[in-house]
Amino acid sequence: MRLRRPSLRALLFVATAAVVFLSVGLTLAIGLTVTRREVERATLRDVSHQADLLAERERVALLPCARINELKPFFGRQHEEARCAALRKLALYLPGDRRALLRTKGALNGTVTVNGTSYFYAARSLGNRSAFVLLRPKRLGSTAFRPFLIGLLIAGAAGAALAALISFLLARRLARPVRRVVEAARSLGEAKTPKPVPVEGASELADLARGFNEMAAQLERARTAERSFLLSVSHELKTPLTAIRGYAEAVSDGAFSGEEVAKTIESEAARLERLVGDLLDLARMNKSEFSVHKEPFDLGTIAHDAVRRYEAQARSFNVTLEAFVPGAAPATGDADRTLQIASNLVENALRLTLAGGVVRILAEPGQLTVEDSGPGLAAEDIPRAFERFYLHSRYGGERPVGTGLGLAIVKELVEGMGGSVEVESEPGHSTRFTVHLPFYGAFTSAEPPVDDPGKPSESHATRR
Repeated sequence: MRLRRPSLRALLFVATAAVVFLSVGLTLAIGLTVTRREVERATLRDVSHQADLLAERERVALLPCARINELKPFFGRQHEEARCAALRKLALYLPGDRRALLRTKGALNGTVTVNGTSYFYAARSLGNRSAFVLLRPKRLGSTAFRPFLIGLLIAGAAGAALAALISFLLARRLARPVRRVVEAARSLGEAKTPKPVPVEGASELADLARGFNEMAAQLERARTAERSFLLSVSHELKTPLTAIRGYAEAVSDGAFSGEEVAKTIESEAARLERLVGDLLDLARMNKSEFSVHKEPFDLGTIAHDAVRRYEAQARSFNVTLEAFVPGAAPATGDADRTLQIASNLVENALRLTLAGGVVRILAEPGQLTVEDSGPGLAAEDIPRAFERFYLHSRYGGERPVGTGLGLAIVKELVEGMGGSVEVESEPGHSTRFTVHLPFYGAFTSAEPPVDDPGKPSESHATRR
């Protein structure tokens, strides 16, 4: 069983409170010591002043110290004692060394212990033979000190309580940003998307919250990219599998020769192998993007391959699928990726085109166009046509749309080859996707064959 560790707020509170209580305790100790000394000094000054007055009275009397006994009741009410001591005789309250000093100075102030009782005393010389001594017990000074002691203790208790409250609030304020980061981190660990942590508090805590928010945003982007990539790969794997299944069914129906079907299946299997290889490469490199190779190729070949790939599907939809290749259509890029692009565009067009409609692929130098005969896109949808899942969410309830990834993959692959793609649409009539790729004139080697240089080459899935 794991022991529960104290929270940061509790540790901060205890540490801050301990420091404050130690500081208050030290302050009280010093304050009490200083106050006690000041009270004792004040008491001694009071005794000294009173002794001066009484000694002056005795000096002018005809018989010094003769009336001391009459003042005893008065001194008794003040818990004081007055004595007349002979300077040449031993006295308990005036030791020998002090008698000699008193004869020299004429006045002494201090403390003395008589029969176990401590006194403040003030001694005044009345001549060479006698002296007046006024005694006040030190316990009276303690009595005078008590109000100061109570006041200091009350002030210390109030300060400690206030310090404890401030320590609690400060600890909570310091621990709150950390607790929020912990809760947000726990949400991240549970594959949830936490709300941004407020950036507040001291600079270090603000930096912590800011750094966590940046990390959470990067992680969310990574998760989104990973999900999008997996969906994209699933979409791309589906296309050649669909072609292989279509040709397998066509062989069963006797629509194609075995040699033609074997060639197509071999080509699609090679593309599947490349996609799987991309997945392995991406796993090794920890990326979420497709690899693209750049080399010269002919867009006319791509157009014919796309028609062969989907003519069976077009026939089942009763849609005419044709390639229009006026001549050599050179481009620079990745031929396999360009066939993926054409396949995505053709598949979308066949899915949306009504029975009896036409899907046309036009190949020109550096340009591949896929056009269908409807139903088209609304003007407000054209700027967002290549966003992931946008058209699926927009038309999913009224048209047989796909997963919403095909056009996004088209845009990603085209831009990866240094090209661009655009869409034009007339609602209810036609939609035209045009892919622009770099090209550098004619091929340096022999140009790919064209069916008839003087006549556009066409391939039909279904002719009405």
